Amino acid sequence: MAKQKILIQLDTDAHASVFDAVVAIDAGVEHLLQYSNVKPEDVRGLVHGAMYTRGPGDLNSTAIFVGGSSVAHGEAIAAAARDTLFDPFRVSIMLDSNGANSTAAAAVLCANSHMDLAGSTSVVLGATGPVGQRVCRILANAGGRVYVGSRTLERSKETIIQIANANVDAERLLMLESEENDALEAALSHSQAVFACGAAGVRLLPTIQLIRARSLRVAIDLNAVPPAGIEGIGVMDKGVERSGRFDYGALGVGGLKMKIHKASVASLFETNTRFLDCDEMLTIGKDIMARRTFAT
Repeated sequence: MAKQKILIQLDTDAHASVFDAVVAIDAGVEHLLQYSNVKPEDVRGLVHGAMYTRGPGDLNSTAIFVGGSSVAHGEAIAAAARDTLFDPFRVSIMLDSNGANSTAAAAVLCANSHMDLAGSTSVVLGATGPVGQRVCRILANAGGRVYVGSRTLERSKETIIQIANANVDAERLLMLESEENDALEAALSHSQAVFACGAAGVRLLPTIQLIRARSLRVAIDLNAVPPAGIEGIGVMDKGVERSGRFDYGALGVGGLKMKIHKASVASLFETNTRFLDCDEMLTIGKDIMARRTFAT
């Protein structure tokens, strides 16, 4: 008899995310165990509870989801969980703190539906944040060149070093002081895509600069809180064509993000050895896109 699917939600915030809980249940989880305010020193005992209560042959029915608003803290929790596991007592783990991995994967896949990422050039605004860093990482690993936008060149350089530490070719990452108008317009003038990944309610690109960037094929704004990160893009835009450019707002990307999130949770129960981070969720997203293309 198959064991029921149990997902152990390790959240770094004071209250475990209701959003992540609902998505987990919609993805087919039968029992959800939520732990909040989790710290690295708490992980070993919690993971031991997941490892030893079922035999090795049944551990594909137990999985761990790491969430919360802090990606850095989530990464520490996920690393501690992985370090606790050993053969044959393993369970699958998914890291998606603040939705950074699933959101970045969805954003890049939306762009990829209109352009070839290999050999492309993109501008990522707000690249210092967790979503922006992952968008840069995916684009560079796909064979593109990426302007890593920040308010200062020093912070852009620091972010490039961080991204390169995740096995990314640093030569594909270019510094950009995004608040320096001439530098931003020069970068946009030969880029095919722009992604706004900044903080909620912060405008990163005004309409006039967007209009001047005639080589753009795609513009994606991941900010759902007014004012728009890219002026002129609506939060509901989903591949809206404007002057030969395809525009996406946060909710326009959100549909694919939700599909990736749910499919990722479901995939945790296919094996007890899976670890889902940014690149693995990108692969899941590609499969979703391929099925959609085939269906149409």
